[in-house]
Amino acid sequence: MRDLFPHPYSIIDAEEFITKNINGQIKGVFAIIYKGNLVGSIGIHSQHDVYSKTAELGYYVGKNYWNKGIATKAIGMITKYGFESLHLTRIFAGIFEYNNTSMKVLEKNGFILECIKRKTIF
Repeated sequence: MRDLFPHPYSIIDAEEFITKNINGQIKGVFAIIYKGNLVGSIGIHSQHDVYSKTAELGYYVGKNYWNKGIATKAIGMITKYGFESLHLTRIFAGIFEYNNTSMKVLEKNGFILECIKRKTIF
């Protein structure tokens, strides 16, 4: 998770995030629902200027729902949406170098490892 997300993440933080989504203050973020439960979120964020046909993908699935194929399916769905509905030509995701599971989930959806940016986060 990036510094944008409060830590620890409180109920108030969650309520504010949901309210901002409902009010349209946050664009391109969707709920991940599994068996009727909200289990995470996924977003596709368009870039600007000469990168306007490119978007960054970000996602989160709660730990209790890992290893169920949820992230794999959600990524497949939002990638399809990005290419077909938003007419993007490129979707990328920035994954921390130690997050091998996330890398595998992306590879299952046709993403290709282009580089590992070592020592770029703290």
